[in-house]
Amino acid sequence: MDHTRDKLCVALDGSDRVWIVSTARTLAPHVGWLKLGLEAFTAFGPELVREVAGLGPRVFFDIKLHDIPNTVRRAAANCAATGAAMFNVHASGGRAMLDAARAGAAEGSPSNPPMVLAVTVLTSLDREALAELGLGRTPDELVLRWALLAREAGLDGVVASAHEAPAVRRECGPDFLIVTPGIRPNWSSRGDQRRVMTPADAVKAGADILVVGRPITGAEAPEEAAARILDEIG
Repeated sequence: MDHTRDKLCVALDGSDRVWIVSTARTLAPHVGWLKLGLEAFTAFGPELVREVAGLGPRVFFDIKLHDIPNTVRRAAANCAATGAAMFNVHASGGRAMLDAARAGAAEGSPSNPPMVLAVTVLTSLDREALAELGLGRTPDELVLRWALLAREAGLDGVVASAHEAPAVRRECGPDFLIVTPGIRPNWSSRGDQRRVMTPADAVKAGADILVVGRPITGAEAPEEAAARILDEIG
C-alpha cells in the first residue's frame, strides 16, 4: 500500500444499481478500493461486480463465503472470474474450507488470482453477543485464533476490527493484510457498529485498508468526505 488512497475502501452497500454505479464513478478517481457486498450481489449478481471492477479502483467483493469445502472452492472460482481483486470467506468455516477458498481463487483466475481474506469477528458483535452464540471467548481472543488459522491456510489476510489489529500484526507478521471495517471519523455517527475506531487511529493500530461506508456514501458530497478521511490517514 504505497499511496494513501490505496488504504481507503468505500463500501457501496445498497440495492439501487443506478446509485451504486453512479457513486462508484464519482469516487473512482479518488479512492483505491470499492467494496460490493451481499446486498448488492443478491440484487444484481456477478455482472455488477464486473462492471464496477472496470471503473478503475480495485474491487473488494465482500461475499463472506461459508459452506462445505467443495462448494466454497467452486464459488471462490466464480468470485475470481468477476475481476474482483479481493474477496472473503468466514474463518469459522474451518481449515479445509479456507484451503478450498484459496484453491478456488487460483482456479478462477490462474494468471492473476484475487487475494483471499478470512472474516474473523464481525464488528457488530461484542463479548455479550459472542456469549449468546456459545462462544466463550472475548472478541480479541477469537480474532487472533482465527487470524492465525487463516495465515496457516495461506490466506492473504483477515477482516478484523482495528481494535484487534495490533495483536494480529504482532502474531501474523508485516505482510499479512489487515482490512478493517467499523471505521467512523469523529464527525460521523457510529450506526450499528460496536467496535469502532477513527481512520487515523486505525492506521496507527496496524490496519492496511480501511472500509468506510455511510460517512462517505451518505455525505452530500461523497468525494469531499473521502478526501477528508484521506487527509486524516495521510
